[in-house]
Amino acid sequence: MDTDEPTQVVMSAKPTRKLKPARKQVKAGDVEKKETVQTGKEYNIWYNKWAGGDREDNYSNKVKSQTKCNIKKDSGLTRANQTGVKYCCLFFARGCCPYGWECNFLHVLPDPNNALPDSSKDCFARDKFADYRDDMGGVGSFNRQNRTLYVGRIKETGPGPETEEIVNRHFKEWGEIERTRVLQYRSVAFVTYVSEFSAQFAKEAMACQSLDNDEILNVRWATEDPNPVQKVAEKRRLEEQGQEAIKARMDPRIVEAMRAVRALEDGDVLDDEGQVLDAEDDDSEAIDSRDLKRRRVEQASVNEQPFKPIGLLSADTIEGLKYFAEIRNRNQPLALPVKTGLGLADYGSDGDD
Repeated sequence: MDTDEPTQVVMSAKPTRKLKPARKQVKAGDVEKKETVQTGKEYNIWYNKWAGGDREDNYSNKVKSQTKCNIKKDSGLTRANQTGVKYCCLFFARGCCPYGWECNFLHVLPDPNNALPDSSKDCFARDKFADYRDDMGGVGSFNRQNRTLYVGRIKETGPGPETEEIVNRHFKEWGEIERTRVLQYRSVAFVTYVSEFSAQFAKEAMACQSLDNDEILNVRWATEDPNPVQKVAEKRRLEEQGQEAIKARMDPRIVEAMRAVRALEDGDVLDDEGQVLDAEDDDSEAIDSRDLKRRRVEQASVNEQPFKPIGLLSADTIEGLKYFAEIRNRNQPLALPVKTGLGLADYGSDGDD
């Protein structure tokens, strides 16, 4: 017997993915340590190279990285999740951490929404400096929030959009990308992330790596964008970020009170949630709103009733003079009897007799 009753399908909620203990990316001895070939007489510890030796764009002295981080396989829980450490593991970003779940740093991508305890350090707990290095390498500077990476030595095998797609595919693994700019025929790209932490992580994760053509990338910090439009947009973004940070630390009741006071001053109307109601496009309602504000201003001016000046002195000045005169009369001592006459006898003569 067939029935026409509808069949109900119950969809179960997708369970949230829990992190498992982080795996060891390499074993002890797997990574072969190669010393830098001596090309000079002095070793510069600031630039990590021999003075007067290799150039930054010389292929002969650059070796492809032996390891690379795989976020899907390598992410997991470590001791830092129990101890409360907020910094990421530098060797995890490079794909060569041998400790796994025993590591004292995080083995996950940095969270853009969580601020670090010290703004003078990067996401790997390395101290920043006041200025960038001449080659724009190293940790970076704490005087400027840099979210853009310079990516050089790209082997271009197609037009600009194709190269841009390849760069985005490899760099989006480390965080959300805001924009990518490729300089065609120059083997250079600029990748701007939404978060500075993502740029810091990607710089270490993609150093001396390759894209699709077995090249050796040169990843450095980008200099400040000379485009005036981008400068204005970056300034506005920093101002909004500062306002959001201040608002997050303020008491919500104070914020609502300030919003209500500002609305009363501007003559705006607030809804039940404290939001300003948008004015409609109708001309009649716009005129009614202006009339309402004008009546409020006129009513306030009538209630204030300012003092009108009398002659050269205002009413407040005259009242003050009367008040001080009354106090002087109360504190004045009794007057002595006034003598009549010229009073010449009170003065002695200049003569000897």
